[in-house]
Amino acid sequence: ATKLLLRPYSTTITMRSVIVAALATSAAAFAPTTSRVHRVATVVKTAEVEPEAMDLDLEQMFEVFDEAVAADGGEPATPVAAMTTSLALPGQPRPAGLNSVSIAGDRGFDPLGFGKDKETILKYRSAEIKHARLAMLAAAGWPLGEVFDKPLAGALNLDSPIVANNGLAPSLLNGGLGLISPAYWVAVIGMAAAVEALGFTLKTEDPGDYGFDPLGLYPKDTAGKLQMQEKEMIHGRVAMVAITAFAAQEFASKVSVVDESPFLFKPLWSYLTENLHSFDLSAGYANY
Repeated sequence: ATKLLLRPYSTTITMRSVIVAALATSAAAFAPTTSRVHRVATVVKTAEVEPEAMDLDLEQMFEVFDEAVAADGGEPATPVAAMTTSLALPGQPRPAGLNSVSIAGDRGFDPLGFGKDKETILKYRSAEIKHARLAMLAAAGWPLGEVFDKPLAGALNLDSPIVANNGLAPSLLNGGLGLISPAYWVAVIGMAAAVEALGFTLKTEDPGDYGFDPLGLYPKDTAGKLQMQEKEMIHGRVAMVAITAFAAQEFASKVSVVDESPFLFKPLWSYLTENLHSFDLSAGYANY
């Protein structure tokens, strides 16, 4: 009787063991293996690692960009032809010394071979950018002075040096520099000396970069900076030619720049009535 009672019990235990083993086996099929867990953890760990910052100067960055574009099947931003021929003098060989550094405004023009190495070129660029900025101020200030000096002096009950100089801006060729107040020359020389002293403390290789950008107009990206530098060099070079032309023209003709080209500096109605006599019916054709 005892054997008959134990036999169903043992059979029940055996069936339970089989069911538990089957469930464990099926559950293991859905469980990730150790290698999978390790691989996922490795991927997550790799994704969390931040890339290190690249310490490259402007020239090296452009080289990296050109290599990437060339590897993708495109054309580099700086063609090979531009490195061997002059853009300013088409057909002429590009001076080899200019290839030592990449700067804005480089047109391959160095007929006298002044730019022999990177250090020399950066020194000349520093001098050029100073002259360019002064020329831009002078090219704007020269005609504006001839237009507004007389009314401003009259409003302040002061003498106008331009009026005393026959309407011409005081300059080395026009004369009249002695009419300028000595206090003005002291202020100008003091400001120029302060800017020059600040230039000696600059740690950057970018000539003319004094960190002065109160309006935040200077771009943050490399391409934008290069474009802004290019525009400044173009305007500065045009201004250097313009201010030289102002001085030469007034010295030769003894006519002020404002009167020589009144359509640029006088109001339209003033130009039409005073210079073209458009509304003066008594003016004959000979006056035109």
